[in-house]
Amino acid sequence: MKKNDSVFNAYSRYYDLLYQDKDYVGETDYLQALLVRHGIALGNLLDFGSGTGKHGRLLAERGYQVHGIERSAEMVSQAALSVGFTCQQGDICTVQLGRTFNAVLSLFHVVSYQVSNDALLSVFARASEHLLSGGLFIFDVWYSPAVYAQRPEVRVKRMADDSVEITRIAEPVIYPNENRVDVNYTVFARDVVTGESSEFTETHPMRHFSIPEIDTLATLCGFELVTAEAFLTGDQPSENTWGVCFVLRKNRS
Repeated sequence: MKKNDSVFNAYSRYYDLLYQDKDYVGETDYLQALLVRHGIALGNLLDFGSGTGKHGRLLAERGYQVHGIERSAEMVSQAALSVGFTCQQGDICTVQLGRTFNAVLSLFHVVSYQVSNDALLSVFARASEHLLSGGLFIFDVWYSPAVYAQRPEVRVKRMADDSVEITRIAEPVIYPNENRVDVNYTVFARDVVTGESSEFTETHPMRHFSIPEIDTLATLCGFELVTAEAFLTGDQPSENTWGVCFVLRKNRS
């Protein structure tokens, strides 16, 4: 199952505003430390699902060469290119760049959007094809034990800037036999200058994973599971860990 491009492009117009409180610098600190810990102090990075490029630009400022692949044309149009950071529109299930990288990153639960087995295996295959021997595939996902222990709930988020006020309602529907949660978003936007309002809805299907499941996928796709840890903290995953970061290493040929 894939997100509807036209609907997601509508959501993309307000993406940076909705996540302006996201700690991109802190996340980049964590990612850089993770890369260095596993032997990639510098090098070429491929970012699957690069969004508007905030992680990519920050990593480029630290000396990496980063290329992003982003499905949403709207987000690509908003991404500011910089020295060391480029991006293009593309599908991470099918992209073929004809070059290899030291590491492939896929952040902010992009892998969890791959709810079908075919899509998931395709992303792992594309990651492998774009990695040097011994390269890293680093991604974060929703963690099954936490989803079952905490259960997603209705959430409301309100953000505003000088031009628009946004209210987003997230209503989850749980499919336990599919390891999937459909997050139904309703977004209300009001232009603070004209007073005009708009509304749209969309559904984000999200798959969650256990460590043995990812370990099995890694083995099937030519990777070794190096580590699984709580995103940002590095703690051991638990029922309180909603987002788990996995580091896979491509088997050396």
